[in-house]
Amino acid sequence: MLQPSVGVLAARIQEDNVLSLSSFAAPAADDGASMKTAPQPASADRTLATVLASLSDDKAEDIVQIDLRGKSEMGDYMVIASGRSTRQVSAMSEKLTDRLKHEFGILSKVEGKDSGDWVLIDTGDVIVHIFRPEVRDFYQLEKMWLSPGEDGAVKSG
Repeated sequence: MLQPSVGVLAARIQEDNVLSLSSFAAPAADDGASMKTAPQPASADRTLATVLASLSDDKAEDIVQIDLRGKSEMGDYMVIASGRSTRQVSAMSEKLTDRLKHEFGILSKVEGKDSGDWVLIDTGDVIVHIFRPEVRDFYQLEKMWLSPGEDGAVKSG
């Protein structure tokens, strides 16, 4: 069995020390841009604002916000919106879930994205329904949650 020479051993020890020392190096000064911070937990109101902004940015139509507090345990708000096509409905839902994940660390449950007729996004505090117009007209979810003349809905878009 051959023994490594003293020079080879010294090089290995020096390399090991350099690698070991670099892992214990002091952190660089924080200039605010060098390190990403973990997403902050979102309140229901912040999540709702982000949902509404994302849908508006993506040109969703007939956005309705329904306050569920005191009416249901499933969430604090429901948002119903329409997209013009299956492609737009799917794209809006994908962008919304990505935005919630990056901004707040929310991993939303999503159903129906592949078909694009009706996508349900459950963020925990906010339930989002994105429909094609014909499918939305058929199911009429707003009528289930709003009483006649109720002012709990905010319509935009």
